[in-house]
Amino acid sequence: MTTAREALHGLWLPLVTPFKDGQLDGGSLRRLVAHYAGAPVDGFILGATTGEGMTLALAELERIAALTRAEVRASGRPIAIYLGLSGSNTAKLCETLDETAAWPIDGYLISTPHYVRPSQRGLLRHFTTLADRAAHPLMIYNIPYRTGVNLGNDAMLQLARHTNIVGLKDCCAVREQSIELLRQRPEGFAILTGEDAQYFDALADGADGAILASAHLETETFAAIRTLLLAGNRDDAHALWRMVAPLTQLLFAEPSPAPLKHWLWRTGLIDSAEVRLPMVEVGAELARRLDREIGRRRAGSILHPAM
Repeated sequence: MTTAREALHGLWLPLVTPFKDGQLDGGSLRRLVAHYAGAPVDGFILGATTGEGMTLALAELERIAALTRAEVRASGRPIAIYLGLSGSNTAKLCETLDETAAWPIDGYLISTPHYVRPSQRGLLRHFTTLADRAAHPLMIYNIPYRTGVNLGNDAMLQLARHTNIVGLKDCCAVREQSIELLRQRPEGFAILTGEDAQYFDALADGADGAILASAHLETETFAAIRTLLLAGNRDDAHALWRMVAPLTQLLFAEPSPAPLKHWLWRTGLIDSAEVRLPMVEVGAELARRLDREIGRRRAGSILHPAM
């Protein structure tokens, strides 16, 4: 039986949350999950940054988890499902862990507390408290440019010894910190990059995989890059990376996930590009750029790798 730590590898998608007329669009969500369940995807993250989790009610998150699990079961593939959570109130997060304990999920992705900027000792106690409480394994999300606090390697290495903390989504944006953590981490502790534009470098440095919004597009190519690197074929992997690297810039030209939702809407995977305030849909100029790139790829200007 695969353990939670063993499952944390490969290519994961932080799924967008489709909306229509202000409501969760269950039909689009089912179509989205069914589509990616047939792609080389190893896991889904629900309700995190790309999924606009901060705008979702708990009841909406529960429905998203149920619909996703149903489609994954129908696919027959063992795709892991993690629920994204965030917050700066440890006690309240513990209550949320209790409320979601029976949901059809495999684990949690929990970001460092935003805005309050706790000390390293505070972060250590925060995540230890959550891991002690959680009914499912916990993956930590370190993204200091969003939260205002960086979980340093000393604290992270202590947390990595906790049996219920199984991995890290690394968005520290300091390559030296990431490399040092990869060198010192305990055996079996998984590190996945969440930096789309640094995907190739992170894999080359030894990351176990990635959680990438950009991999909603050209999913097979993103997966093939890792396969080739694992096989020692760096040159071919880098050639594929050069094909998709521009997407990681285009999809973040305005705040994510608005550009990605525009693309998924235009290509028919979701019925609307709608986002929830304070996010707004892409501006007219970026919409034109996205549409041009969609047309270019549909016309066959971008080659797809043979798998």
